[in-house]
Amino acid sequence: MIDKQLPSTRTAELDSICLKAEVIPVMTIDRLEDAVPVARALVDGGLSVLEVALRSDCTLDAVARIREALPGVSIGVGTVLTPAQYRQAEQVGADFVVTPGTTEALYRYGIESAVPMLPGVSSVSEVMTGWQYGYRRFKFFPAEVSGGVAALKAFGAPLAEARFCPTGGISVDNAADYLALDNVMCVGGSWLTPQALIDAEDWNCIRELAEEAAERFHH
Repeated sequence: MIDKQLPSTRTAELDSICLKAEVIPVMTIDRLEDAVPVARALVDGGLSVLEVALRSDCTLDAVARIREALPGVSIGVGTVLTPAQYRQAEQVGADFVVTPGTTEALYRYGIESAVPMLPGVSSVSEVMTGWQYGYRRFKFFPAEVSGGVAALKAFGAPLAEARFCPTGGISVDNAADYLALDNVMCVGGSWLTPQALIDAEDWNCIRELAEEAAERFHH
């Protein structure tokens, strides 16, 4: 059963999150004690929407800690692969979930969930599958190897209502090319949280990277 209310309500929810910032930092937290300092550095640098990738055993605890320490921040849980992981993201207070690709089980769960999903797609056919479930906002992943800016330009004509957050291979050098497209809401990038800086606990440098991105890619 496809929820006819989904396009307007869910699209508006995702727009309210994704349009807060041109750049969404994608964080991987391997040590729980790094979670709040990394998030605080990004927020202090001017980025208020964060994605924490579900790639370590402490990711969910990290999201819960960030949620408690920085209540005004929009936090997404990324790399969600199953409805069970989607449920875990709900339980730790995620504002949205992000998937690298999307199954019909995830689309069905996303319709029912109070937490909106930004489904991952890499082709027009995958967008059309999401379209059937009422989705109009997508993560384009992996962006660079899936055709990059040229692919998203080509998506524009047949999929005029769709908007994308490209992620995967995005850097400070090519982000502006994506953001110049009418169908791009924001970009996701891990260049703001290099593992070497996290390991070194160099929060000042992460804050400076966030400041650079916030200033350079401001509306």
